[in-house]
Amino acid sequence: MGVSSHLYKVSWGMQKPTAKKIIVRMPNWIGDVVMATPILTDLRNAYPKASITAIVVDKLAPMLDQVPAIDELIPFSKSRKGKGLIKKLKEGSYDLGILLTNSFSSAWQFWRGGVKKRVGFSADVRRLLLDPPVLFPKKREAQHLVLTYKHLLEHIGIPISQTVPHLFIKKEKLDAAHKLISRFTIPKDAPIIGICPSAAYGPAKCWIPERFREVALLLTQRAPESRVFFLADASHKNLIDKICLKLPKTVLNLAGQTDLGMLVAIISICSVFLANDSGPMHIADSLGVPVIALFGSTDPIVSGPYRQRGAFLQRKVVCSPCFKKVCPIDFPCMKGISVEHVLNRILDLLAKRES
Repeated sequence: MGVSSHLYKVSWGMQKPTAKKIIVRMPNWIGDVVMATPILTDLRNAYPKASITAIVVDKLAPMLDQVPAIDELIPFSKSRKGKGLIKKLKEGSYDLGILLTNSFSSAWQFWRGGVKKRVGFSADVRRLLLDPPVLFPKKREAQHLVLTYKHLLEHIGIPISQTVPHLFIKKEKLDAAHKLISRFTIPKDAPIIGICPSAAYGPAKCWIPERFREVALLLTQRAPESRVFFLADASHKNLIDKICLKLPKTVLNLAGQTDLGMLVAIISICSVFLANDSGPMHIADSLGVPVIALFGSTDPIVSGPYRQRGAFLQRKVVCSPCFKKVCPIDFPCMKGISVEHVLNRILDLLAKRES
């Protein structure tokens, strides 16, 4: 019997371990953090009296500071290579650790930090640091990442649940978001259409910028009562500035004007949200905001909107999904998504809002 099949037999069907103190290493990307939030809920439901701590890179901490399922949030700096993290782990004396990252370093930190039972997916030599190491599910490439995360809990006796991604917003952030948009002339009850043309992974995930611009321009004509907000972090400000150049005043450029907490709050008050396969798309979906997700190089089955399963547009071509950062040919998947198709989907969602 091979090592991997032995590991599978050891970990499968394990009884739920006793735990008074649990720590969860959250993923390193915005969208992945959103898709991992059901794990926190499921752990709280399974361990109602335990203390649950989430650990996450500091720039993503604002997404989790209001999650009721956790008792403590530990942000850490990747630039400092988690300096001081092992000390915190030792001080915490954790009974159970859930690793939602697949890196060797995160497993090593849990091991060095004295986390007693370290549950994570078996990848490379890190399996020696896990107890139990869990094989990736055979259907990993044909199921949503939310379910893949839940697969870890199944291996410690917590059945796969129906919980969905959900973010919570600080009242002061929501108030600040309303204050920010009050600077603009927006009629009462005007639909707000959020658009995020960027994606962190690479340009192969991004629809053509000129088409985002054309959609915004057509919305000023077809839905003149609405307001269009372009959203992005400071690193994509130049892209948004070019898209918004000389567009009507009902199109607002908020690129670089929001931190992550404010971004979540702004998205929460949108009537419709248009985005590539990206973190902001998952934020909108987790908040129940009607989403239109544009997919090119990636697979909506794995990383599409989880709560709104069919809320994506994709032109299937023979080479997709390729998962490449840059398209090596003529970008047929994204070019196949027309402005008219996107515009009509937005208008349909606005019509449903009014009905």
